[in-house]
Amino acid sequence: MNQRTFLLFLIVFVIFLIGLVVIFSTTSAEVLDQDLSISTHHALVKQMIYFAAGCVASGLVFMTGYQGFVRKSPWILGLLVIFLVLVLIPGIGKEVNGAKRWIALMGFQFQPSEFVKIATPAFFIWAAAKRGFADITFKQFLLILSLAMIPIVLIAIEPNNGTAFVVFLSLIVLFFLMRIKAKYWALPLMVIVLAGGAFASQLPYVKGRIRVYMNPEADLLGKGHQPYQAKIATGSGKIIGKGPGKSLQKLSYLPEAQNDYIAAIFGEEFGFVGISVLILLYSTLIYLGFSIAALAADKTGFLLGGVLTFLIGFQAFLNLGVVSGLLPSTGLNLPLFSQGGTSLIANLTEIGLLASISSNFSVKDRV
Repeated sequence: MNQRTFLLFLIVFVIFLIGLVVIFSTTSAEVLDQDLSISTHHALVKQMIYFAAGCVASGLVFMTGYQGFVRKSPWILGLLVIFLVLVLIPGIGKEVNGAKRWIALMGFQFQPSEFVKIATPAFFIWAAAKRGFADITFKQFLLILSLAMIPIVLIAIEPNNGTAFVVFLSLIVLFFLMRIKAKYWALPLMVIVLAGGAFASQLPYVKGRIRVYMNPEADLLGKGHQPYQAKIATGSGKIIGKGPGKSLQKLSYLPEAQNDYIAAIFGEEFGFVGISVLILLYSTLIYLGFSIAALAADKTGFLLGGVLTFLIGFQAFLNLGVVSGLLPSTGLNLPLFSQGGTSLIANLTEIGLLASISSNFSVKDRV
């Protein structure tokens, strides 16, 4: 194991441990405050089980190797598309807050879209590699893109616009990294953005989020409640925070805080200093990911490492932007930190792939 891989695992573990502390602080307070008939350690134990499952998944993709994973990506993506269709079927998919994103199995919830974030760019890399990356023709490019858009469209139908946007943006990143001719995708992208923006602006789901983003105080009893309470939580932490376990907003003021808005509780308890440390950890993780991609043994490793690092970093940026009120709600959690089994397993799978890329450095590149 080289130094970069070791630091990668260490930072991931530290981020997870900090998140685990905040998850326990938040969920145990919710159990006591609402007098729920479950253990105060229920969410903590469940998250640790998901972490163990994520470590297994990470180990499996590491042993398979990033090249093997990319070769298998068409089959993996095909299976995930089937799951995405099942999610939309009543009685199979589980609906929460008006969105069908989960398949429930034996008490656990599985969200296929989290793995689509990995499989879609991997599939695009596989398909483009067979056609020579930058030498790809316009017809070939459209064919690959059309296939890659199938899971993105299904995710948007759920609706899960935040995830659909992130997956689509990861493809744009690949276009740059592959140096695919801009005339193939720049103009179509502008048309898609304009058409998609016009369509999305008519959806009540999207219009509501934009309205809340512009003025959360106008709907404090509805969609504006979480963003408004998140600002209170983050701001009340001041410089050093109120201290571990001393958050007030987690006491039913900020519902489901352990998911999308967990950084707000962390900021309340650990303040500006704590948030700064968290940002530093993510920044170091992103630096390591991009350095691993840059030193990859082949172009496939470079592309996969770059896009996986982008996925982790961009989702962290979006989540922290939402919590701080700088961005509208996206429904994306904080990678490796928030409560959420499927997300955690998918994130650890990405880390396993990055470790696989790192393990294939040439001897002179090892540090």
